[in-house]
Amino acid sequence: MQGNLNVQTENIFPVIKKFLYSDHEIFLRELVSNAIDATQKLKALASRGELKGETGDLTVEIEVDSKKKTLTVKDRGIGMTADEVEKYINQIAFSGATDFLDKYKDVQENLIGHFGLGFYSAFMVADKVEIFSKSYKDEPAIHWSCEGNPEFTMEEDKKHTERGTDIVLHIADDCKEFLDEQTVLQLLRKYCRFMPIPIRFGEESVWVDSETEFDEVDDGNGGKKKQPKRVEKKQPRIINDTEPAWKKSPANLTDEDYKKFYHELYPMNFEEPLFQIHLNVDYPFNLTGILYFPKVRKTIDPNRNKIQLYCNQVFVTDSVEGVVPDYLMLLHGVLDSPDIPLNVSRSYLQSDSNVKKISTHISKKVADKLEEMFKNDRKDFEDKWDDIKIFVEYGMLTDEKFCERALKFALLKNTEGQYFSLDDYRDKIKALQTDKDKNVCYLYANDAEEQHAYIAKAKAKGYDVLLMDSVLTPHWINLLEQKKEKSRFVRVDADTVEKLIPHDDSIPEKLSKEEQEKLKPIIEAEVDKKKYTVQMESLESDDAPMLITQSEWMRRYKEMAQTGGGMSFYGEMPESYNLVVNVNHPLIEQVLHEEDADKQKQLVHQLTDLALLANGLLKGEALTEFVKRSIEMI
Repeated sequence: MQGNLNVQTENIFPVIKKFLYSDHEIFLRELVSNAIDATQKLKALASRGELKGETGDLTVEIEVDSKKKTLTVKDRGIGMTADEVEKYINQIAFSGATDFLDKYKDVQENLIGHFGLGFYSAFMVADKVEIFSKSYKDEPAIHWSCEGNPEFTMEEDKKHTERGTDIVLHIADDCKEFLDEQTVLQLLRKYCRFMPIPIRFGEESVWVDSETEFDEVDDGNGGKKKQPKRVEKKQPRIINDTEPAWKKSPANLTDEDYKKFYHELYPMNFEEPLFQIHLNVDYPFNLTGILYFPKVRKTIDPNRNKIQLYCNQVFVTDSVEGVVPDYLMLLHGVLDSPDIPLNVSRSYLQSDSNVKKISTHISKKVADKLEEMFKNDRKDFEDKWDDIKIFVEYGMLTDEKFCERALKFALLKNTEGQYFSLDDYRDKIKALQTDKDKNVCYLYANDAEEQHAYIAKAKAKGYDVLLMDSVLTPHWINLLEQKKEKSRFVRVDADTVEKLIPHDDSIPEKLSKEEQEKLKPIIEAEVDKKKYTVQMESLESDDAPMLITQSEWMRRYKEMAQTGGGMSFYGEMPESYNLVVNVNHPLIEQVLHEEDADKQKQLVHQLTDLALLANGLLKGEALTEFVKRSIEMI
């Protein structure tokens, strides 16, 4: 028989082109998927009693022959008759899987091919493709051949007597890499390593105990004993795990099983995941999978493509934007759903209502899991908090529904290492840390070492100080101020301790206003007025003579600009600080009354440098000069 391919142009784009798929390597996934489909169909017929004889070995085989320049995909599935080849191959875009499902609507086996185009991806890498197929029905085998144009040949094949289909690709000269064993192995492991039917490709070496050869070894008692010799043995290489963990019931899996599967997914990641969420939904959409929470400290990993998307155990993509909420892109794991719509190549997701439902469900399941952990084992949840807080903060900032749930289990940690829920912490501090305007003031540090002096001053007043060192802290505390009425967050170095939580009482000033006005320009003459604003404050006499503070509002918005969020204007503003002068300190009074101008200047310079040094702002040449001057003064 000879004829022309019937391309249904009203249904699809012209398909015999090299741009049908975004990546040529997809051809192997598509052909193996078709082989798996054919095998699944056969198993479904067998389960219904419609297959005569045994199914036999259903392993799909991949063979590469570099001399003949062929790559062959073999299955022992349902096979095709001449009429079926005419319908499913010659008339492009009539999907065999769709037709089969229409006939057997109650079949539980999942079928992969929904588009009827996978076979034609072969022409991206081959200049000739042959099909040898024998149907499970009592009909002759057929041989179909096409050289990448609308012309084909099809004839009866008397040599092909076994049920199943062989697809033989004659690889084009510009695609010779697909004749390399390691390249093909890599692609099979990428796309097919969890397909539901065993896939064999070549052989692999394993070390086993010999049954005939032995070594003599010490028996531990001064004698010798015989031990089987380890020998290398060749065996067929099966490249896939047909029953991955996400397809199993959570009741049948232990924590060790989940960890083993995690390292199967990420063999180069040697850290253990913190915990996992096993998804298993069959209504109103189908979704299975396992999401792992990895350890994430202060920074967000820019490599976000750690979640793999599968369609009936066939790898599709690791770009899952839209399917997974943005804040959960930091997670690792697997999602598998036949209901996520894909384009003709299955390589890109289309945004539609079903995808949004799945995204919402995943977010809900994550919130359920975190709240369950918080309620059932508070100590364990606290132990994990430092590693998962970036997820929670990010989720609260980007997902309103998740935020409402997370307000119940989000934790605050103080500088003593104690953890509190948001409500519990407010109850703890509100008596002492409510200002004159009835705002509850949350004091925090982002570096306990660098801000030690400020923390100590706050604690001396009886205040509690939080440790908030996440990259998202500026955004998160902004959110909490909105969610928690009459709440105000302020970093401990944002002002003097008396002004962090302002009350109506004040400390008497030892220097008069006139004296302060006389002193201020003397100090301003020794500092960079573009960067530092001199403020005269009435503090305790045993407080530092000078100290550096930075406006909470300005600093916070600058930090928010650095991590995004539409605050770029603030990010471009120069750094600015306050140089607070304690008018009640004896050394400040000494500066005012010093008659020797050089000594007065030197004393102001020394006190200013001490304040800068305490904040890590004294560097380079200025630090060298300070050390030299200090030695001379001593």
